[in-house]
Amino acid sequence: MKKLILITALALGACGGEGVIPPPRAGYVPVPSARATPSARPTPGPATPLPGGLAAVQGATAPRLIARFGKPQLDMSEGTARKLQFAGPICVLDTYLYPQSRGEPVVTHVDARQRDGRPIDEASCVAALSGARAR
Repeated sequence: MKKLILITALALGACGGEGVIPPPRAGYVPVPSARATPSARPTPGPATPLPGGLAAVQGATAPRLIARFGKPQLDMSEGTARKLQFAGPICVLDTYLYPQSRGEPVVTHVDARQRDGRPIDEASCVAALSGARAR
């Protein structure tokens, strides 16, 4: 009888889940849908001016980016989206292009980081890449 109680206590003790921490969940990044209806799109608010170099990148087509920064380090497509990555001695610039109103895909989002992964201002990275190309 004592063995049965001991076995039952050990079995129930193994069921406790208080010490187990679930792994973190991967983040969700929304991707604009080409099938979104006009009524489902948010209404644009007042436009905020973009920093100098960044204004030239937002809304740019792939040929315009390549003319400005040279051959991309990475060029990948997924569905209708396209990512062009440009790298220089100071930073890496990721540009995300999506088709707008049945036209050619244009840059709708930009990410930038230093070569070692630390953050850098997107406009500074655009200026650094533009300067590196001019040399």
